[in-house]
Amino acid sequence: MSKLLRHKLAAHALICACFALILGGCGHTSADSKQKGGGGKGGRGGGPQMAVPVAVDQAQVRDLPILLNGLGSVEAYNTVAVKSRLDGQLIKINVKEGQEVKEGELLAEIDPRPYEVQLSQTQATLFKDQSALKDARLNLERFQQLYKDGVISKQQLDTQGSLEGQLDGAVRADQAQVDNVKLNLVYTRITAPVSGRIGLKQIDVGNMVHAADPNGLLVITQLQPIAVIFSLPQDNLQAVSQHMNKGKLAVDAYSRDDQTKIATGYLMTIDNQIDTTTGTGKLKAVFDNRDRSLWPNEFVNVHLLLEVRKNNIVVPSAAIQRGPQGTYVFTVKPDKTADMRTVTTSISQGNFTAISQGLQSGETVVTDGQDKLQPGTKVEVRGGGQNGGPGQGDSSAGQKGGAGQGNRGHHGNNGQANAAPTQ
Repeated sequence: MSKLLRHKLAAHALICACFALILGGCGHTSADSKQKGGGGKGGRGGGPQMAVPVAVDQAQVRDLPILLNGLGSVEAYNTVAVKSRLDGQLIKINVKEGQEVKEGELLAEIDPRPYEVQLSQTQATLFKDQSALKDARLNLERFQQLYKDGVISKQQLDTQGSLEGQLDGAVRADQAQVDNVKLNLVYTRITAPVSGRIGLKQIDVGNMVHAADPNGLLVITQLQPIAVIFSLPQDNLQAVSQHMNKGKLAVDAYSRDDQTKIATGYLMTIDNQIDTTTGTGKLKAVFDNRDRSLWPNEFVNVHLLLEVRKNNIVVPSAAIQRGPQGTYVFTVKPDKTADMRTVTTSISQGNFTAISQGLQSGETVVTDGQDKLQPGTKVEVRGGGQNGGPGQGDSSAGQKGGAGQGNRGHHGNNGQANAAPTQ
């Protein structure tokens, strides 16, 4: 009985010791917290604030080009389907497929012998009628003298005059027939109506050709110069027309991905009507195409330069933010804190936006990381310091997948054309 009692007393003492240790630890923790409470609160209120990493750029004074962009299709300046003007056997083709030809150059020949025989026949008829006309004129002169002498009547004289007129008409008709056959002989030699490039031939030597054949013999496309037909919204046509009155407007043709400039030309004309189904108007631009970089039916992106506006305060479009208070940007003050600045934009072109009010040249604007900023927020410029210019600012924005890339995606095809406005 005494052993059992001793075991119970030992277990009870052990439990009490454990509770004492637990209560002692809790009391120590609470005391430490009270001792450190004032210091922790002070640290939260007065300690160093974590800086937000941002990409920046500087507002600069630049010349900003005003571009209108459209999708166009290349067309040959002239396209001619070379056909025969008469029926006959094709005996010779003097050019090769893909060959460059000049206007007037001989392309093909049709057998001329049937038309040479026809010419001989019409000339014989002409000679015959000319002889009869000569005789009728001599007799008319005699009849006139005899009428003066009173030998013949007025009716006989008039009859002879009528015969002379009929034969004169016959001679004129014969001469027309001779000229027509001579023209057919010219048509047996088919020449190039325009300068251009020969396409694939439509018929081989030895076949009979006819003036009514729908396909013709060859197709010539004039590639120098060459044209591009593109469309613009009807709202832009008035501005284009006004600038055309001041001089030629430059037009650049870019590749399908809008990254490579293919050729530079000028705007030739605006179509005389608007497409009611699309609300767009067609425009025609002309390119010298000396390097043969443009081909008919090729799709290109067209950049039409209306004007270049001088001395604009320009920032990257990625810096522009919009909210309930309007358009604004975040600037970086000398103490490396952010400041929200309300601005007024005038024009936006590609990756750049012109600021008319609210910003001065040389001020630093945030191009990425604005979603974490508030007025007074400490900022840390990526790369260890402020970017020196627009090129570096764009590079910083391009290293991440945030607002900078989103801006480039938003501007789409305009990016390449407006990536470097003239300074």
